[in-house]
Amino acid sequence: MRAKGSTLIATVAAAVWLVPIACSAQQSKLGTINFPTSGSPAAQPHFIRGVLYLHSFEYESAEAEFKEAERIDPGFAMAYWGESMTYTHPIWNEQDLEAAREALNGLGPTAEARKAKAQTHREQMYLAAVESLYGDGSKAHRDTVYSAAMQQLVRAHPDDMEAQAFYALSLLGLNQAVRDVPTYLRAAAIVEPIFEKNPDHPGAAHYIIHAYDDPAHAPKGLKAARAYSKIAPGAAHAQHMTTHIFLAMGMWDEVVSQNEIASGHDHDKWTPNHYTAWLNYAYIQQGRYARAKEMIDMMRQHAGAKPPMRQLWGLADMRAHYLIDTEGWRDSLASWDIDPATLGEDGRAYWASVTAYAAIKRGDRPVADSALKVLSAFNAADSEETPNDIMELEIKALSRLAEGARDEAVTLMREATKRADALPVDFGPPSIAKPPHELFGEILLELGRAREAQSEFRKSLELAPKRARSLLGL
Repeated sequence: MRAKGSTLIATVAAAVWLVPIACSAQQSKLGTINFPTSGSPAAQPHFIRGVLYLHSFEYESAEAEFKEAERIDPGFAMAYWGESMTYTHPIWNEQDLEAAREALNGLGPTAEARKAKAQTHREQMYLAAVESLYGDGSKAHRDTVYSAAMQQLVRAHPDDMEAQAFYALSLLGLNQAVRDVPTYLRAAAIVEPIFEKNPDHPGAAHYIIHAYDDPAHAPKGLKAARAYSKIAPGAAHAQHMTTHIFLAMGMWDEVVSQNEIASGHDHDKWTPNHYTAWLNYAYIQQGRYARAKEMIDMMRQHAGAKPPMRQLWGLADMRAHYLIDTEGWRDSLASWDIDPATLGEDGRAYWASVTAYAAIKRGDRPVADSALKVLSAFNAADSEETPNDIMELEIKALSRLAEGARDEAVTLMREATKRADALPVDFGPPSIAKPPHELFGEILLELGRAREAQSEFRKSLELAPKRARSLLGL
């Protein structure tokens, strides 16, 4: 028998994989939520633990907990809801539709059969929402229908803070990984009251950070950022996520300390990934060039001759920022013997842009021209404006400047900054490895136009507060 309407408020401890020593209860803490369901008392703690992991984007751990709840209580409808939710990653625009549908089929072969196993109207609404998420149509369409269903759930059950949190998350994912500031602010308005009522809620803190992680809004997310790592020390992502706010505010010491924790204490075994890329960028902003280079060299060696795609993306990011921010144009990173083919066309264009930039800076025109040709071909085949298009303008401006065509270089940079300003708001280390306003400021300074250069450096610092090269230029 499942106890209908049983309420469980749980602070859940889960084994924390990132620290290779015995973990204290504090280190394995994931936060506190109130999520009553009709599941059996034995299955409910695993369900709660799964939701806590879900709020911190620890999807594999969440999946394992939901499956354990299913094993204990095979008719527990919300456990299957939870498992299916682990296969959509809204912020990252990732979804495994086949796996999600398979998870739901474990509860019943049809939507009607599954609905019959949901014990309450509220649980039926949760199931109906996730059915729409994995129903017919394009991902963008299904995301929109799902968000509308979550809004209906919130209206029907206004005291359900979990429904509110997941509704806010659905809003953050509506634009397929393109940042839409008004929608993000709508999400923030939903989760901020949750955070005030329950300051130990991992989802509320997490989604506030995502809503505000751009330089214009980051101060509004600072309270949540300072709290989140303490709310969920058992989730590596929670340690990293705080730095979305810290980086947006130029708080380099905090970006380093939190990403060192997220990356694990065994520094000699770090791999190139999202956390280590942010960590390396922060080392560079601190001026710790030797530490940054040592870290990249170690991870390059561990990655092998043909790094997996995710590791190669991490290496590509670190290579780009190290070369451009340290101005180490002749560093061995500039001539890495790695085939970037697995990164896809956009990734290969990014790799070529950094190669061309470093080559033009050290005066190696054959290498620069060859890489620029590759970059131009990729950009010509892509109808959408991307950071690679703007890098191409930057490289062409540097090339014309080296040839003495000063006015043309300035014209190209004006176009580069104009296009960059039209792109959606950015977060994290700059996606255009050399921020255009910063480069334009450096070129204007070289041309003796200091007052105009000041304006460009200040604009660069508005977009990337306390960035070292922009501060130096100013």
